[in-house]
Amino acid sequence: MVWLVIGLGNPGPEYAATRHNVGQMVVDELAKRYKVKWSSHKSRNDVAAFKIGVGENAQSVIIAKSKSYMNETGGPAKALASFYKVEPDHIIALHDELDIAYSTIRSKLAGGDNGHNGLKSMTSAFGSADYFRVRLGIGRPMGSQDPADFVLKAFSVAEKKTLPEFIDRGCDVVESLITNGLEETQSRFNS
Repeated sequence: MVWLVIGLGNPGPEYAATRHNVGQMVVDELAKRYKVKWSSHKSRNDVAAFKIGVGENAQSVIIAKSKSYMNETGGPAKALASFYKVEPDHIIALHDELDIAYSTIRSKLAGGDNGHNGLKSMTSAFGSADYFRVRLGIGRPMGSQDPADFVLKAFSVAEKKTLPEFIDRGCDVVESLITNGLEETQSRFNS
């Protein structure tokens, strides 16, 4: 069985370092961790493949990042899942989460989109919300800043100091979900 891990975000260098792209930062780090190169796929995604584990217990993993904007991410995700014959219960969406503190990570199966346009687009395309989510906390903006502007800004100087560890932990959560399941992953990482 293949796992599909989708890092949500917006394409292009102007968005690469923004809070909204933290999911793509995690899949980029997974590509480095497993020493795999990105290639373009006809589904309008960049993809890379690797295995976690060895022997008959090894899990095949496809990591992906859409070439579409966040609110159009569902179509490319669905096309990729169809191509690799991956059901929603083997899909992990990595996304920024305003409602949890910066660098906090929570994983779950299914649920609402909580106003997140990437999740809304995926749920609509799949006709189901029954996929895994790795919620990467970015916190809420201070004062009266519009959350829509906040997510499109780069991390603060203070946040950048711990960003590598946060991204690394995001990779650990993905690996744990695939190899150990949701319950064990939540007990280890949903602090």
